[in-house]
Amino acid sequence: MGCLFPIGDTERGSLVTEERSMMRENRMGALRRWWFVLLFVSLVIIVLILSVPWNTTNLTSQPHPVQSYSEALQRIETLRAQEASGMNPVCRLQSMTHDGQVERVIVLVHGYTNCPQQFHELGQRFYDLGYNVLLAPLPHHGLADRLTEEQAQLKAEELVTYADEMVDIAQGLGEQVVMLGISGGGVTTAWAAQYRSDIDLAVIVSPAFGYQQIPTTLTVPAGNLYLAMPNSFRWWDPSRQAELGPPYAYPRFSTRALAELLRLGFAVQVAAQREPPAASSILVVTNANDTAVNNVLTAGVVKAWREHEANVATYEFEAESRLGHDLIDPTLPDARIDIVYPRLIDLIAQ
Repeated sequence: MGCLFPIGDTERGSLVTEERSMMRENRMGALRRWWFVLLFVSLVIIVLILSVPWNTTNLTSQPHPVQSYSEALQRIETLRAQEASGMNPVCRLQSMTHDGQVERVIVLVHGYTNCPQQFHELGQRFYDLGYNVLLAPLPHHGLADRLTEEQAQLKAEELVTYADEMVDIAQGLGEQVVMLGISGGGVTTAWAAQYRSDIDLAVIVSPAFGYQQIPTTLTVPAGNLYLAMPNSFRWWDPSRQAELGPPYAYPRFSTRALAELLRLGFAVQVAAQREPPAASSILVVTNANDTAVNNVLTAGVVKAWREHEANVATYEFEAESRLGHDLIDPTLPDARIDIVYPRLIDLIAQ
């Protein structure tokens, strides 16, 4: 039989203290693990939320087409009366008509921060070919104050209303409706192509479904983040700032307005995956030298439409032409309307 050595009070206290310390460490370890799990789950939820386009289900068409040429003129005059008093005169609604309905009408939709004057010369060429022509400023555009903060109020819903209004009026101006838009106007035209069956040809030029500065996979999260963040204004060209032309375009952009344009683009992309476009024919024009918009996202929309067997043609200006993002405005230093205008007219008027 062995000997039993009694444990002293000091040793017993040390054991109790050590046991309590271990229990405390175990509790702290468990708590840290739970915090890690909670943080991980929260991050997953945030990523999932940001990866899904926000609030696009209400961006659908509400058509009210006019029934005659005279009604179209009445709608045009109503829009003119509603224009802001501070508009730049060259940016007001422009209509070139042949005093009656003609075979073809073309609606020209300018880019974000530009105004209808961007399309005036091209519109004149279509008018000379016998088209009736309609050019109207996008919401919050065309103000004489080029540094206005008004553009930050732009909403995707307003672009939808604008597109519907343009197509509605066009029904009274021509038997066949052509709608052509560039950049932000290209996205607006793409939305109209998706939803309006009374468009005979939608011409979508360099649409801003995304921007080259944002990786393709991060376009939706970035758009959602900018929608949630406070608005800020940034210069298109920080080195030139307000000196940047054209003199009728805004030299800076609103992050919130760009996010709203992306939101409209997301709506088109979602709808294109789900169903075929309503327009009879679509022409998508891209620029291989474009350093502003993401042509990969544009190709994705074309692919989705073609999978629904839609009538979609494409054309790309070669990189060797060294065209800028704005292919249309003749006042820009790098304008090559000698290349662009004849090609677009051939593609549209054929």
